[in-house]
Amino acid sequence: MGFGLWIDSKERLAWARGTHEYRPMGAAAVAITDQFLPRDFHGTRRLPSRLRNSFAGFFGSLEEVNEYLRRSRGSTAWLPRMRPTPSHVR
Repeated sequence: MGFGLWIDSKERLAWARGTHEYRPMGAAAVAITDQFLPRDFHGTRRLPSRLRNSFAGFFGSLEEVNEYLRRSRGSTAWLPRMRPTPSHVR
């Protein structure tokens, strides 16, 4: 399993794109105050191109993504650490 996370600070959304056992799960979007569930992912959903410079990082499980969002709740200190999406992920 693996998940990439992008934060859309303007819309206050968290976007994730994941794989499960090397099969693409697609993408999902939730409010940054919410948590991702496996059923949120749709194979046809794509990340918006405006998120190119909003990459937050890679995570090994959905629980790690959710933990990152829980720790970040109510704080914007983590937003400036966003970086460009790695070229091999685009």
